[in-house]
Amino acid sequence: MDNDLAFGFHAVQSLLDHEATVIERIWIDSARNDARTLSILDQAKQLGVRVQRVPKDKLAELAGKDARHQGVIARTRQAQTLGESDIEPALAAIDGLPLILVLDGIQDPHNLGACLRTAAAVGAHAVIMPKDKSAPLSATVRKVASGALETVQIFQVTNLARALERLKAAGIWVIGTAGEAESDLYQGNFNVPVAIVMGSEGKGLRKRTRDLCDSLVRIPIADSMESLNVSVAAGVCLYEVVRQRQSQ
Repeated sequence: MDNDLAFGFHAVQSLLDHEATVIERIWIDSARNDARTLSILDQAKQLGVRVQRVPKDKLAELAGKDARHQGVIARTRQAQTLGESDIEPALAAIDGLPLILVLDGIQDPHNLGACLRTAAAVGAHAVIMPKDKSAPLSATVRKVASGALETVQIFQVTNLARALERLKAAGIWVIGTAGEAESDLYQGNFNVPVAIVMGSEGKGLRKRTRDLCDSLVRIPIADSMESLNVSVAAGVCLYEVVRQRQSQ
């Protein structure tokens, strides 16, 4: 199944409403002429989005047998990302204290999209993630991210450890998050150039990533709870950085 496809009325309507410029094409069941279908056809025409009427069998072929496409599919263009060699120039162009979010292999596209959305919301300068050990930047990620793929610099790197070393060499403090860390998030000083590193769902930070962190912090939570969802945890950490910097 194509990762750049969005299925169903809600997903396609959301793209038309908020990110029409990223849509390459929409396919619609040629047998459907109901109000929702005609509304999408009309909106797509007004926005200059290419639409093609096709038989239901074609939609099933595009979507795959398990997808519920509801008679409408949109293909989005691939997100523009940067590579490892782009890190230093990007850091040099930052005005003010850098704030970087590093994602060490987020597997769930909804979590990844939520992390990207929060990074964009706090004004993070970049998100760095492995190219091969995380969820792809799919239409699902784009939908959850709500425009973040177009507003925050995303670096997909082949070697996350080497990317962290580049950050450290550029004067960025690399702060990892781990539930067993001795230091409390709220005891940290984030009025410095900083990269917040979040581990993957369930497994957390990989050993090599952990070893490269300058320090580890934990988010204090009630004893009745074992952990936070990674996207929620990323939001807590990023907004603590923003809070400290604004208070200065």
